[in-house]
Amino acid sequence: MNPRLLLTALLTATSTLLSTPTPAPAIPLPSTPHISPTPDFHEYVALGDSWSADVTVLGIDHTYAPSGCAQSAWNYPKQVAARLGVRVFRDATCGGATTVEMTAPQNVGHVPLLAQGVNPAQFDRLTPTTDLVTVGIGGNDVGLADTALGCLNPLPAPLAQPCRTRFAGPGGRDLMSQRIAGAKSRISGVLAGIHQRSPRATVLVVDYLAGVADDHGCYPVVPILDEDLAWFGARLRELNGMLASAAREGGATFVDTYRGSVGHDVCAPDGIRWVEGLLPLSTHPVGPAVSFHPNRLGADHQAATVLSMLGS
Repeated sequence: MNPRLLLTALLTATSTLLSTPTPAPAIPLPSTPHISPTPDFHEYVALGDSWSADVTVLGIDHTYAPSGCAQSAWNYPKQVAARLGVRVFRDATCGGATTVEMTAPQNVGHVPLLAQGVNPAQFDRLTPTTDLVTVGIGGNDVGLADTALGCLNPLPAPLAQPCRTRFAGPGGRDLMSQRIAGAKSRISGVLAGIHQRSPRATVLVVDYLAGVADDHGCYPVVPILDEDLAWFGARLRELNGMLASAAREGGATFVDTYRGSVGHDVCAPDGIRWVEGLLPLSTHPVGPAVSFHPNRLGADHQAATVLSMLGS
């Protein structure tokens, strides 16, 4: 589901949209492999969808993209740029983006109270002198959010029909798995486009956090059957695996934010949860949130993992 639809309901309930957030608290860097020796980057461009924009309701920053993109002021690209001290930084990330919006403009002007027109094609921010690019894309291409919301169930087991049965294709093939496999060529095309426009750039492909647990749910707090959450979690791992494969074959470095985020899913307690559940409220930061998207703690982990990969 396009996160702008979630934002619409939330934004009409609040009159204060822009706030000045306090600096993100320092957190330990995860133990992951990193690029060595540590490069000195000068021009950083961030590309991606809502999980890279770390979309928010309060704390929206429209410095680099229209406010309808709902970029948070603490998203991981901004944290990475600040930590690296790059001289030039452009954040093109935008809620609802697909691989299409890498080369085409995205209309974000129809979101209530955030009517600021169009986010230019994200590749427009790339130049021949860009030397660092992060890209987090693919979830909207395969309908990740739509699938999660489509699994919401007002009835508990055993009264409910599992949503995963709707994705059973001929011969037992999983239709969602087919979507994920089919999207690899689009990711490969994105990476080729980045290398063409910025041939000197170190390119990092950033995956998706562990938004759901494999072995348990939390019905009715998140009204999705346990078996559907397990199925969805498997598809999320498939998506990340596809991104890793595309990165490896496309001359990019894969950044695994999933592994370090296990246990911080939508069912985790407040303060441990890095991806918000159905209830559109958060304490990180305090206020309205965008359901099924990273909160500030999740953004901190994304930033820390990227920085660790870069040896910073």
